[in-house]
Amino acid sequence: MNWKTFILGVTAGFAAGYATKQVLEQSGPPSPEKILDVVKASVKKDGKIYGSWILMKPETYQKYDLDYEVYKGGITRSINNTQEQFEFVADATTGTIIDLISKK
Repeated sequence: MNWKTFILGVTAGFAAGYATKQVLEQSGPPSPEKILDVVKASVKKDGKIYGSWILMKPETYQKYDLDYEVYKGGITRSINNTQEQFEFVADATTGTIIDLISKK
């Protein structure tokens, strides 16, 4: 057996496996961490984020007689030296923010 052909085959196999893994990860539902990153990015446009959390287990949530599987979480940010707290509800399958509630 030619070693160059063998090494080329192994390298091509690893590259194909890695590419397949990347495609499968992108096509699945977003992770709770990814959803938290999206929410933080949208909230921090107006102020600095000081803390955040997300529940790792999806829950059933109802809004306008529609049922969703969601992740719930919260964010604390500062605007003009005043802290604001928000709770959010995000769709577990798409990552879309369904509710963003200010807690005063």
